[in-house]
Amino acid sequence: MEIRWLEDFIVLARERHFSRAADAQNVTQPTFSRRIKLLEEEMGTTLINRQTLPLSLTPAGEEFLALCEQITERVRLTRDRLQSIATDEARRILLAAPQSLVSNFLPGWLDQHALTPAISPYLRATSWLIGDYLHGLERGECDLALLYWPRGRIALDLEMSELKYLSLGEERLVPVSAPDAEGRPRFSLPGARRQPQPLIAFHPRGLMAAALEAHLGRQPGPVYLTTLNESVQATNIRELVVQGYGLGWLPRRSVITPMANGELVRAGDERWDVPLDLRLYARKDSRHPGLPGLWQQLEATYSNA
Repeated sequence: MEIRWLEDFIVLARERHFSRAADAQNVTQPTFSRRIKLLEEEMGTTLINRQTLPLSLTPAGEEFLALCEQITERVRLTRDRLQSIATDEARRILLAAPQSLVSNFLPGWLDQHALTPAISPYLRATSWLIGDYLHGLERGECDLALLYWPRGRIALDLEMSELKYLSLGEERLVPVSAPDAEGRPRFSLPGARRQPQPLIAFHPRGLMAAALEAHLGRQPGPVYLTTLNESVQATNIRELVVQGYGLGWLPRRSVITPMANGELVRAGDERWDVPLDLRLYARKDSRHPGLPGLWQQLEATYSNA
C-alpha cells in the first residue's frame, strides 16, 4: 500500500466523484479508479458505495477515512520535520580538526562561545595531514580548520594566500614517557649516541613532526632518538608511550590526566617543550552563509583578548 493511495481516498471522500477526484490528483480517471480498487483489495472490503449519486462511503469506508487522515497527517508532519532537520544541517558550519583537539579543546571552546548549535566537528578529518585540511577548505568539504601551528620559523611548502586565520590560544608539545618502578621516566632526553631513545613519532609529513624537528634543531646540543612508530593521531602515540614502548611528544592538554594519575611522566625538562599556536583557518572566499557573521563574532572576541 502506498501513501498516495490514502491521499486518493481522502480526495475521493471529499469530491464524491471519480472524475473530479482524478483531476485533483492529476491522474487519468482509469488510473485513479484502479488505485481505489487496489486499495479496497488490500483492505479486503468495499470502501466506496458506487450505487449512490453522489458517491458515498460504506461504514468500513468511513472508518478507513479516519485512519487515512491520521496517517497522512503524521507523514506530513514527519516530512516537514525531516526537511527542517536537513535545512538546519545544511546551515551548520563544519569544523575539521585533529583528534586531540576534537577531544581536549573543541567541546569546551564551543561551550565557552555558545557555538554548539552552529558548528559541527567534521570527524572524517581527525586523521588528516596538514595538506588535507587545506584541500578540504578549498573543496568546501569543511568550512573551518582548527590546527596546531608552529610558533618558531619553519619551512612549509604550503599555499596559504587564500586563507585567513584567528589565533585562539596556545599549546605545547610535551615529551613524556612511561615511568619506571621509582617513578622516573623509563626513557629520557637527550639520549646518548650509543643508546638512542626509542621515539613514538608523529607522521613525518605532518605539521607536528616538522615543528618538533625544527625545535630540536634549535637546541644547543644533540638529541639521540630512533623512531619505532609513526602516527597521525596523538591518541595512538599516547597509547604506545603509556605501554612503555618509547617516549613521545604530545599536546599538553592530552596528557594532563595521564600525568596526574602516574601513567606518564616528563621525559625532559621544559626546554624540550615545543610551543604551538592554536589557529582557526577559513577561506577568504567561503560561500557558507553563516560563516561571515561567525567569523566577525570570533574576530571581535580574540582581537580584544
